[in-house]
Amino acid sequence: MIKYFTVDQQGWLSQARRVPSPNFNSRPDQADISLLVIHSISLPPGQFGGPYICDFFTNGLDASCHPYFEEIANLQVSAHLLIDREGGVTQFVSFDDRAWHAGESCYESTSNCNDYSVGIELEGTDDTPYSDHQYDVLAAVTRSLLEHYPTMTERRIVGHSDIAPGRKTDPGSTFDWSRYFLATGV
Repeated sequence: MIKYFTVDQQGWLSQARRVPSPNFNSRPDQADISLLVIHSISLPPGQFGGPYICDFFTNGLDASCHPYFEEIANLQVSAHLLIDREGGVTQFVSFDDRAWHAGESCYESTSNCNDYSVGIELEGTDDTPYSDHQYDVLAAVTRSLLEHYPTMTERRIVGHSDIAPGRKTDPGSTFDWSRYFLATGV
């Protein structure tokens, strides 16, 4: 299991599989990358494995594969990273660019969190415990991000539910924040 990652000069994570998404754009010039948002996703809902998350983030989700996909197949969303149940890391968007992960959001009175945040998706659900591999890899990725982006601090690591309360609930009640912060060492 990889315990250390680096972020290169173009904002890509070493050791991550790259699957570029078309769903991104440039950050505003004045935006400091200062917030880390933890999400969860499973496609179909409650099921793990398969190509569907990557297909979704690259606009290739086949709506005929599952009834739920009919609702979301035409959405254009992305995240910077996905950490699957086995600890595999896929990067869709450079950290230096704005991924479309937060939606309508606000943190400390500043809206449009996509402008200044990194979004990491954990393959999971709000009520399924995350795997040991996911915690290990998320901690290692977080250490690398904190090193590379000095305005991102422990105080600025949040769940999707924190920046979109009432609209989002992820990463959910089974995400162990204490375990994560202890593993991160921040």
